Amino acid sequence: MLPSKEEMALTIDEAEWSCLRAHLHRGGLILVDDALDLAETAHKVATDDVEIIQQLVESGMIGKPSDSKIRSWEDDQHKKFAMLIVSPYVLFQEKMPTFH
Repeated sequence: MLPSKEEMALTIDEAEWSCLRAHLHRGGLILVDDALDLAETAHKVATDDVEIIQQLVESGMIGKPSDSKIRSWEDDQHKKFAMLIVSPYVLFQEKMPTFH
């Protein structure tokens, strides 16, 4: 059984670019626009909500990071990201969630 969106939100972690870049080379790194809720987006991926995911990809809200973004992160290996694993993918955002 898949975890709920709320359960997924509890698994959001922080990672530096130097740790995330290994997933880039195997094609498993998905950048999620900061306007989206990371846990909700991850839940859509985990439940294979093809229609929503396709809309998000087509609108540029999720997808592989651009070469220019990758270059900027290469210059700051310690930049921190919010990340959530939905095997085989690692979804990540530049914004950090606020934990209460």
